[in-house]
Amino acid sequence: MQQWIRLSLTTKVLIGMLTGLLVGLVMRHQFEGIAFVEHYLVNGLFDITGQIFLTVLKMLVVPLVFTSIVCGACSLKDISVLGRLGVKTVGLYLLTTCIAISLAMAVALVVSPGEGANLESVSTFAASDAPSISDVIIGMFPKNPVEALASGNTLQIIVFALLFGIAIAAAGKPAQPVVNLFIALNEVMMKLVTLVMNLAPYGVMSLMAKLFYSINLGAVGNLFQYFMVVIGVLALQVFITYCGLLKITTGLSPRLFLKKIQDAFMFAFTTASSNATIPVTMEAVTRRMGVKNDVASFTIPLGSTINMDGTAIMQGAATVFIAQAFGVELFMNDYLMVIMTATLASIGTAGVPGVGLIMLAMVLQQVGLPLEGIALIMGVDRLLDMVRTAVNITGDSVVTCIVAKSEGALDLSVFNNEAAGESDENIDFRQIGNRQQPLEA
Repeated sequence: MQQWIRLSLTTKVLIGMLTGLLVGLVMRHQFEGIAFVEHYLVNGLFDITGQIFLTVLKMLVVPLVFTSIVCGACSLKDISVLGRLGVKTVGLYLLTTCIAISLAMAVALVVSPGEGANLESVSTFAASDAPSISDVIIGMFPKNPVEALASGNTLQIIVFALLFGIAIAAAGKPAQPVVNLFIALNEVMMKLVTLVMNLAPYGVMSLMAKLFYSINLGAVGNLFQYFMVVIGVLALQVFITYCGLLKITTGLSPRLFLKKIQDAFMFAFTTASSNATIPVTMEAVTRRMGVKNDVASFTIPLGSTINMDGTAIMQGAATVFIAQAFGVELFMNDYLMVIMTATLASIGTAGVPGVGLIMLAMVLQQVGLPLEGIALIMGVDRLLDMVRTAVNITGDSVVTCIVAKSEGALDLSVFNNEAAGESDENIDFRQIGNRQQPLEA
């Protein structure tokens, strides 16, 4: 027990992931169909533990995002700084998304995973109506902030929190009690996150055990080429696009960055939810990389909502794969339409598991491909969803570091310290709240 307590959270989560994976596979191959295993372990203990962990993690998202953004916005001495942050952040997110989908289609066209395919639909897919770009833009602004907070509409919460924080800053000295209240609330939220993170290894193990007991691994074999194309492009996005941008624009070490993001990467992989991973991503970029909370509290929640590079990669590769599988020829204007549609659609893609398939339906409709093709990839989409979510939060963190470096809001001594943020036995998020230093104009 003492040895377990001494382990870092990263090691504990990794052990939990591997244990859950092995337990799930052993149960599937040795005990499949046994009522006790299915009812009391898979759908009982593992399902309940995993869902409680996810629910509690998601419970933190709305209050954490709201309080941290309000604190960050009201601490800004010059409101023009917020405008610079917005332009830089959104511009970089759209740039990386455009690169992601272009790279995915290029690799898919070279590999041709769908040529000669004779696949039958492994399931059915009922496409929901995807929102138009104008509806997404209008929907960013909440008509009822309380409703936005209650429903967890991240983009509306971000907009309201920014406006609320700016109003507090503009009110000056009379609003100081409100500033103190939100700083205190932010401290409380960080402590609550610390408590929840200590349960992570057990929640992760339960989620992985249930997943690998239930998943149809045979579907991976049928769609192996498509699967490997997406995985390969996701790797290229991380090691070439992200690491290249980080090195070129900031001079920071990609190796150190990847080391410091590993906790958030594993959490995103397990939960398949960018939103649920926000607390861990915030911890990684602030305490381990030295980004001031003023920047991180804006870029990370925004990225979890509009930066869906992993989803864009899936959409690009899936479009080419489905077109080849159904024998539909696409032309250059079709590919350009896919790039534009998927890039803009990423703004309206919520950071929750599985929503990428809904946005894929909109992309396929734009180029006249059959929606039935979505059923071809559903068998492996859950596994890919886990990987691409991990890529999404990596992109959020890279953009955060780039923006922070350009604003002088990144502590290089913390970033370059390999042991920064890893000396404690458990994550202490309270340090994040202490970074409420105003940015210089």
